[in-house]
Amino acid sequence: MPVNRKIARPLNKVRRIVEPELLDGLAANDKHALRSRRDLERINAIMGQPRMMAAALATLPADAPLVDLGGGDGRFLLSVARRLKAHSREVLIADRRDALQGNTKRDFRKLGWQVRALTGDVFDTLETIEPGTVIVANLFLHHFEDEALKRLLALAASRAGVFIACEPRRSHLALFAARRVGWIGANSVSRHDAVVSVHAGFRARELTELWPQAGWRCREGWRFPFTHMFIANKKNES
Repeated sequence: MPVNRKIARPLNKVRRIVEPELLDGLAANDKHALRSRRDLERINAIMGQPRMMAAALATLPADAPLVDLGGGDGRFLLSVARRLKAHSREVLIADRRDALQGNTKRDFRKLGWQVRALTGDVFDTLETIEPGTVIVANLFLHHFEDEALKRLLALAASRAGVFIACEPRRSHLALFAARRVGWIGANSVSRHDAVVSVHAGFRARELTELWPQAGWRCREGWRFPFTHMFIANKKNES
């Protein structure tokens, strides 16, 4: 069973520290992984990220193709879909492996959303996405070192009409909360990964600086209580 490893060094507010997260190394059907994904649903709810993502998507045309990068089991996007009035939307959950469960697909269908998995390395799958797509990412970008992240964002910009990301905020407040996710019953995988994710999170305009600048309008900043949000719109897009 994975063991929670305490990171002793203080939070570095200048430089991101990217380290492996335990969940990424577990099989999709591993019992600790399944439990950790349930923990993530609760953590996302506490952070308010489904609400934030839904509010951003609500301003966009409902018929635009939608891709969730690193969307895992699809439960995050399902919680977003439940907050939107759009019907008959087609979405792709892009991840290394298909973790969509039958009940999740059924819940999407009840909302009128058609969902399917897009599996493979994110750099390969981005190449296959239709230009003008709305691309979203939740707690995904922080897994990448800056050079790889810059390449990923360049690929996303070549395919997206709009790009929206909700990521961990690299702050003392977020770290304080991450070290206490056990209080909500989070397992050892989630307790470890919560702290690692904050150290790898973002602040200031770090994502804007990595995003291709020409032809884009970028907004970036803190969202209460623990989220760092980034939105990039093509200047000719609404």
